[in-house]
Amino acid sequence: MDERELKWIKASSSYGSGACIEVAPDGDLIALRNSRNPGVVLHYTSDELAAFLDGAKRGEFDHLLGE
Repeated sequence: MDERELKWIKASSSYGSGACIEVAPDGDLIALRNSRNPGVVLHYTSDELAAFLDGAKRGEFDHLLGE
């Protein structure tokens, strides 16, 4: 599918902050992009994204935020 036709969504907390990562279903994959650079789209399987989200919920990547 043409990436311009995907139904992009982003977290409500990203509105107005300029930190806008968007996701969209794309067949069997999940597309991810930065709304400020929408020409670069990455695709992940639902298993890959689920593993990342699980790690994020557990705080495994918190050190990357520099806080």
